[in-house]
Amino acid sequence: MTDTLTPPRESAAPPRTSVVRTELRRGVGPWTGAAVAVTLLVTMYGKAPGWQGRWTDATDMLHVATGMLAGPLALAAGCWQGGRDRRRGTLELLRSVPRGRLRRQLLAVAPSALWPVAGQLCAAAVCLLAGVWPYVSGGRPYLELVAADAVALASLGTLGHLAGQVVPWRLTAPLLAVVGYVGLGIGAYSPTSVRWLSPAAEHSFAWDKPLWWYAPASAAWTGGLGLAALVAYAARPARLRLLAVVPLALALTAAGAILRLPEHGPWRPDPEAARLVCDGGSPQVCLTSVDRALLPDVSRALAPLNERLRGLPGAPTRWVGGPTGALPGDVGLPGADQDVARGRLVHPERYANSAAQWLFSDTCRPGDFTGPDAERTSLVNLAVVEWLAPAPPGYGADTTGAQMYIARLKAMSPAEQRAYLTRYLAADTCRPEEVPIP
Repeated sequence: MTDTLTPPRESAAPPRTSVVRTELRRGVGPWTGAAVAVTLLVTMYGKAPGWQGRWTDATDMLHVATGMLAGPLALAAGCWQGGRDRRRGTLELLRSVPRGRLRRQLLAVAPSALWPVAGQLCAAAVCLLAGVWPYVSGGRPYLELVAADAVALASLGTLGHLAGQVVPWRLTAPLLAVVGYVGLGIGAYSPTSVRWLSPAAEHSFAWDKPLWWYAPASAAWTGGLGLAALVAYAARPARLRLLAVVPLALALTAAGAILRLPEHGPWRPDPEAARLVCDGGSPQVCLTSVDRALLPDVSRALAPLNERLRGLPGAPTRWVGGPTGALPGDVGLPGADQDVARGRLVHPERYANSAAQWLFSDTCRPGDFTGPDAERTSLVNLAVVEWLAPAPPGYGADTTGAQMYIARLKAMSPAEQRAYLTRYLAADTCRPEEVPIP
């Protein structure tokens, strides 16, 4: 009986997923993702009172922080990662691997492109789910803009990686971060529509919504540039480099559409977000739909002020917050961003004092509010505001000079106070001689 010799089995090729996983663990990629997440979370935490009550504010803050801080970080980390193989002399070893050049380059770029995106998406998820969702009144998060920011971050990481492979100088990475920060900042604050090409352009109105095509166009613009540079660098033979024209043409087409936007960019008024929600008081307090959770707090804060104004000729019929056009008798409410935290009005006295100031904030023409009575009238105005809605300690203007008028107002009977306030509301505060003295 003879033994049958069994030929040894050929070792199976490693799965493609394990190759990608191995590449992702190389170099500074994981540290870059962690640095991006921490940078965004720390920045968002420092600005938390300004964005926790509205989806739009949170998305805008994430957008600016991603572009201005995470973008240069991705550039620098990608550059360092790209120069790592050249500095270690392993490029020739990588070229000996039986894979196409473009495939090898895609695997090499993966840590620089994907880890910053992972950090950004983790930070965005924490901010939106833990920082906004429990306190928001209405609307929706613009996740398409978050996705467009992720594409921009991946593109910046790719461009940085390629720069590191081309320029092996160790100081290239920090210099690229500085250049990226300055360039993104200049683009973001340009007075023209060029600003909307920047992945850090700022928008500040909570009652707007973006055009449906802006996020895809922005992703095509930034992603097309990174993909074109990658194909142009890695494609072999040389004739395949012409394929870079396709993503480049897509990027330029998207940029052309964005550049045709008007000065206010891709944002348009959202009627549902700006819809007024009012209480049943007199005067009424009306806030926009996105701020309707604040309505009970604002109504309570303005209740003492409304009690003094109720029924007086010239008093407001509604306090209105938001972008809506004013009707006769409407008085605008000040922005509550500095007095709101986690969807609650935390400084009601300060907010009521600001509302009283807005009630008497007439826009005077040049030449008005002059003459010998101007200084005295300023003190009277200050006294009326302080009497209607006293400012908390340490806030508001110095009322030392107005204490005499405040004392006179407090010493009046309720009927005398209402009579004086009626005369004060009827006067033109831009003309000092018409303002009655208590």
